[in-house]
Amino acid sequence: MSRFLSGRFAGLKAYVPGEQPQDCNYIKLNTNESPYPPAPQVLEALSSEEIKKLRLYGDPEYRFLRETLAAYYKVLPENIMMGNGSDEILSFIFMAYCDKITGVSYPDISYGFYSVYADLYGIAKNEIPLRDDFTINADDYCSAGTTVVIANPNAPTGLCLSVEDIERIVKSNPNNMVVIDEAYVDFGGESCIPLIGKYDNLLIVQTYSKSRSLAGARLGYVIGHESLIADLDKLRYSTNPYNIDRLTMLVGKAAIEGQAYYDKNNDEIVRIREYTGVELRKMGFELTDSKTNFIFTRHPKLEGSRIYEGLKARGILVRHFNKARISDYVRITIGTEEQMDAMMTALKEMLCL
Repeated sequence: MSRFLSGRFAGLKAYVPGEQPQDCNYIKLNTNESPYPPAPQVLEALSSEEIKKLRLYGDPEYRFLRETLAAYYKVLPENIMMGNGSDEILSFIFMAYCDKITGVSYPDISYGFYSVYADLYGIAKNEIPLRDDFTINADDYCSAGTTVVIANPNAPTGLCLSVEDIERIVKSNPNNMVVIDEAYVDFGGESCIPLIGKYDNLLIVQTYSKSRSLAGARLGYVIGHESLIADLDKLRYSTNPYNIDRLTMLVGKAAIEGQAYYDKNNDEIVRIREYTGVELRKMGFELTDSKTNFIFTRHPKLEGSRIYEGLKARGILVRHFNKARISDYVRITIGTEEQMDAMMTALKEMLCL
């Protein structure tokens, strides 16, 4: 840290992304990427003629992409804003709807960026403990008096709240924003997008990174009442109006056109998740009821750090969080069936089964 850094950031703990080794010598099950390539339509969209147009700025309103998503979700283009990944959108949300007066409430075990953004913007944090079984108690967020942010399904636990519980939270906070982060909703959750027509205090955040095989493209979006989208667009135009590049706009549109391909892949990921869960339980592992593209698990004979280190030594990356209550767990991304079999063979070696 240099002596020039503003004092307000001196104690900031930055978000720590999952390992991204560049040598490709690992089976990579640590950052919840899809094991499948993008849809054929995406590859076809990246023509040499389009690449030549990179000399030009893209449309800051990304109209054709907005219209494509709006038609898919049966909302208006004015109900959608795009971001450089959903992380950028979450950053705008924390800036727009939280301050020294209005704090933010979110689960104590959830996506790590919530705490980082709260600290970055000097926002009072209300980190609400999960129950002992890692479920969220919806009552804890009713009449919160703060902005509410909930990942649904939650990460890293993989557990869901019902749409009915989410609506109850939204109804009870008419004077505060409720933000539902649905990064993993396409693997077994139920989206709250249908609720945005009923409430002007609800935002739904989604991403192309997980279920549409575009983690490297960095494309996310938020859906909500047009007045909320106008708020967020004001911040976007005040920071980075060209936040979505020309090629990403093209692949974003093409991915929606290839949605049937992704639906099939996501069904296969769910099948492999369930298969892997059965096999892990036979080996003595305990698992949450994940509705995501990952498994959250522990074993009574192995510490979480040992599972992580042992798998890494065998060429397999998973995610371990050295945090109270979950340090015995690892989060394992669902890969292909062959990758999951290799991971389970490695675990059997470690357990001497």
